[in-house]
Amino acid sequence: MRVDQVISSRYRIKGTIGSGGMQDVYLAEDQLLGVDVALKTPQPGQQNKRFSQSAIIAAKVNHHNVAKTLDYIEEDGRLYLIEEYVPGETLDSKLARFGAVDPHLSARVFHHLSKGVAASHHAGVVHRDLKPSNVIAEPGVNLHHLKITDFGIATLTAEVFADAAKDGDLTRSTSGTIRGALPFMAPEMMFRAPGDHPGPEADIWSLGAMMFKIMTVIYPFGVYLQAAVNVQTRNRAPWPAFMTSNAQYQPLALELQSIVEACLSYAPDDRPTADDLVQQISGVCYINVHRSEGEINNLIQNGYSGFIDEGGAPVFFSMESVYGERRPSVRTNSRVCYSKFPGSPRHRGHPIVVID
Repeated sequence: MRVDQVISSRYRIKGTIGSGGMQDVYLAEDQLLGVDVALKTPQPGQQNKRFSQSAIIAAKVNHHNVAKTLDYIEEDGRLYLIEEYVPGETLDSKLARFGAVDPHLSARVFHHLSKGVAASHHAGVVHRDLKPSNVIAEPGVNLHHLKITDFGIATLTAEVFADAAKDGDLTRSTSGTIRGALPFMAPEMMFRAPGDHPGPEADIWSLGAMMFKIMTVIYPFGVYLQAAVNVQTRNRAPWPAFMTSNAQYQPLALELQSIVEACLSYAPDDRPTADDLVQQISGVCYINVHRSEGEINNLIQNGYSGFIDEGGAPVFFSMESVYGERRPSVRTNSRVCYSKFPGSPRHRGHPIVVID
């Protein structure tokens, strides 16, 4: 599609956002309302899928943590889905800066995503392709305003998976959509038989696999075909020791590990529902304070503590507040993500996560 092309006498193409395994995504202006929207259209070969039904189903989901489906258009033989435009970048891209995300920020992410999934399940919509690249995060390091995208192609995704499963082994597919989903895909999705229809429990597994990756930087079962083999043999990566080696993070880390373990139960009926997850994480005590980004500008006390430069008064921190295997260093001009609390003579930073 070209810039300035107008769809349905209303949506003017402003540029390209990106392409996925089944669709192309454009930034467009809704000329009637004067706001930007995301315009999605199936890639060649996908037009015969149930795109319209997906749009109708997804439009029922209305939640702050889900990108809203706004409109569906059939014009000149092409199909278009109009979705809320969310500025920012994918959670996948965002996490590349972080390494392991500390338990407090992880709990916040888990809480928001669980709410979005719960809302979709209440509307009768199963995503089937939950992964970090299908979550949009706000600019910066807060990871607070998260929106799950592509509920609008939930039925389309289901057909792609069903077609690939006709030979009894979905993992043999060469589809980019399926290959990208495998690290987060539930076993009943991977090894489904023709006619099987995995339900909302599959999204819970995917959410658990996502959170394992967010908290550890490790894919729980590996990637691509390796993931399928390891899921089948029940060979999951262990939790890394750094998650519980620091007494300041150990209690919360253990709570989150327990919840994720339940999500990754091999029997679908043993997994919590999305409502269960929302309730469980609501009862978890985590720091839900604004995050800032700064640079380490000085270490003192033989490197036991130091100061963060954020453009104002330096913020004091202790190495005991640093989470993960990455350690801050003046020599490497380490940048960190942190929360700030009042203190004297300097404010105190905690938690501290080294970022790229």
